[in-house]
Amino acid sequence: MINFVNKYLSENTGILIRLDDIAENMNWPLMRKCEELFDKHNIKPLLGVVSNNKDPDLLSNQKNDLFWNQVRAWKEKKWEISMHGYTHIYDKETEKKDYFNYGGRSEFYGHSYEQQFLRIKKSLEIFKKENIKIRSFFAPNHTYDLNTFKALKNNNINNIIDGYGLMPFTRYNMNFIPQLFFKEILLPFGIQSTQVHLNYWNEDDFLRFKKFIVKNYTKIISFDKALKKINNNFFYLSMNWFVEKTLKIIRKF
Repeated sequence: MINFVNKYLSENTGILIRLDDIAENMNWPLMRKCEELFDKHNIKPLLGVVSNNKDPDLLSNQKNDLFWNQVRAWKEKKWEISMHGYTHIYDKETEKKDYFNYGGRSEFYGHSYEQQFLRIKKSLEIFKKENIKIRSFFAPNHTYDLNTFKALKNNNINNIIDGYGLMPFTRYNMNFIPQLFFKEILLPFGIQSTQVHLNYWNEDDFLRFKKFIVKNYTKIISFDKALKKINNNFFYLSMNWFVEKTLKIIRKF
């Protein structure tokens, strides 16, 4: 019995490394260090690429004129390239009425379905021009509404790297891989993704991240493996519901 439980926990515990704000202008020295770290431990992260970055904060970073060549090189290494919005410009206030109750400003929440559809479509056109297939999405600042999900679905994107829960799940005929914490935390059970903003890191932040990777690399999984862990049975749905309700209540204050 103990062996069965240990095996079950081992097979259903893991974390997907999700890097946010990957763009032409970013902290390239630290990105290179992360790439070396990932390659050393055979880690296949998911990179949230801003296809048409207009964010002044990001634009203040070093520019890589060969950015799309680099993205294709990552893709060749089986890293998952995900759409992280379109311009990364926040032009709507959510007043914590966004789908996950994160609050703050948004690039998508509050806009019409037509405008959200167009932004996603324009972003996809850039990726297509650069010969990069997109299967997943996560919105800047975690802010969505039901029109966002509809617009994604109608642009043939069915996977969202966001949401609450201990296990990946399906809702609105879309797959969600939960993202729960602002720091790298590996729970004793469940499948989630991280949220890594290396553009705001210093050397100490990288060393902390490196320590986490070295300690937990055997539990770090790929995007495809996370998708295979989608489970909508009653037990998992109940756990996910409890986590969602609890965190939404906490984030109201």
